[in-house]
Amino acid sequence: MIAARSLCPVALCALLAGCAGAPVSEPPPAPAPVAAPSPAPAAAPTGKPRPGGFYLDDGPGDNAPDAQTLAAIPDAVPRDEPLHRFANRPYSALGLSFVPLTEHRPFRQRGRGSWYGRKFHGQKTSSGEPYDMYGMTAAHATLPIPSYARVTHLASGRSVVVRVNDRGPFKPGRVIDLSWTAAAKLGYVNDGSAEVEVEAVFAPGSAGDLLARRAAGQPEIARPAPGPAAPAAPADDVIAALAADGATDAPTDGHWLQLGAFSTLDNAQALSRRIAAALGELADRISVSSDGERHRVRAGPFGSRDAAQGAARALRDQLGLEALLITR
Repeated sequence: MIAARSLCPVALCALLAGCAGAPVSEPPPAPAPVAAPSPAPAAAPTGKPRPGGFYLDDGPGDNAPDAQTLAAIPDAVPRDEPLHRFANRPYSALGLSFVPLTEHRPFRQRGRGSWYGRKFHGQKTSSGEPYDMYGMTAAHATLPIPSYARVTHLASGRSVVVRVNDRGPFKPGRVIDLSWTAAAKLGYVNDGSAEVEVEAVFAPGSAGDLLARRAAGQPEIARPAPGPAAPAAPADDVIAALAADGATDAPTDGHWLQLGAFSTLDNAQALSRRIAAALGELADRISVSSDGERHRVRAGPFGSRDAAQGAARALRDQLGLEALLITR
């Protein structure tokens, strides 16, 4: 569903390199909350107008992926990218002024999420990249370009991670425009928009990740050492240097996840309680061990490497926690 979406209004074109200057996907909001009279909304299968339906000149396109293909499309993976040279300057659109963030830092926002589709497919975004309605991308008025955000559909609890590479939406009350694919994975394509929460997410070990973890009281993850000599981790492994304390021991033989190391016991116990509350299946596997100066939070033992990696993925997906896999 397209809702007050503009890839790049005329005022923005003068400020952001490569903008397409496409028109908004529906007229400005009318005094009454009714559908815009032109173009006419698509009809539901019953022949009656579908509230919030997409416009006839937009929609999912003729080659939209089926449900099975859609489910297999992965989320965007946060990377530590330099900010765009032009796309983060202050700008005006539809009579409103915006000042984008110019650094990666914690950000959380709630409001209506909408989406845009084939009407803008292939046009340049504010980053200069072509818009791909089948990618995992989004438009936001002030988040840095490029950056990454986890978008959660509040009614269903579903979440996706998208890469922000465009500006919009500019309609009051709308906080983010997702690609068709991202909105379809969240389940609100047919409704057109939904209440969502937008949270900035960062590459592990990046400056933004460090700030977010400090603000949340989570253990810090050391930035990987640069240079070609650093060995590449297997793609399906969850490997990170937690708290930079160098501890890779485990209490007993088996597969363990180290989740954090703290200088204070209270912080370690707080993380343990948080994990147990969110992931009940791990509650009896969480433990805190202390050596006098360090208090480490671990989960395990797991009977197999695959089981430990599955738990690590659940921790990352549901709590944003990265884990160090330890095998003895």
